[in-house]
Amino acid sequence: MKRIFFAVKIEPGEKFMTTFTDLRARLGSEPIKWVEDHNIHITLKFFGETHESRIPDLSVELGEIVQNSVALNFRLSGIGIFGSRYQPRVIWVGIEPYEPLATLMVTIQKEMELYGFDSNRQNIVPHLTLGRIKFIKDKQLFQRMIDANKEIRSDMITIRDCVLYESILHREGPRYIPLAIFPFGK
Repeated sequence: MKRIFFAVKIEPGEKFMTTFTDLRARLGSEPIKWVEDHNIHITLKFFGETHESRIPDLSVELGEIVQNSVALNFRLSGIGIFGSRYQPRVIWVGIEPYEPLATLMVTIQKEMELYGFDSNRQNIVPHLTLGRIKFIKDKQLFQRMIDANKEIRSDMITIRDCVLYESILHREGPRYIPLAIFPFGK
């Protein structure tokens, strides 16, 4: 069994990374598990524990979907939280425009249901996760930092391929191993 997910690797640029690094530093005393710079990605579909014998067929199908799709162009824009203002769980950044990415995610979701992979039944919200929150000690500071970074933006990013990753969990953080890379066809 391998814990796998399908994603696009993101290189958000120096301006965005400077802002992200500053946010991490200012919230450094909070128990937030920040995404490491080398692991920045947008998940298109999380498969979870998957039998290795299924991965070749899964790869063929994912490759066809990406081959029939156009390269993505977007910017990271606007910080938000999942959970409530009083019990935030995830810090994320939105995608602008989000429609092409959302369309690709819906296509992947529908096709993977045909292969027996459950959809997560939630609305598809294309986003880049910055950090996962255990709890917040200083809610006022946290809210000030979120408000101060509402307008976070990257330059335009062009995504030319998607990656099927294996995720190996370690105490110090996940390690992502590319299993296959699929270039966009259009």
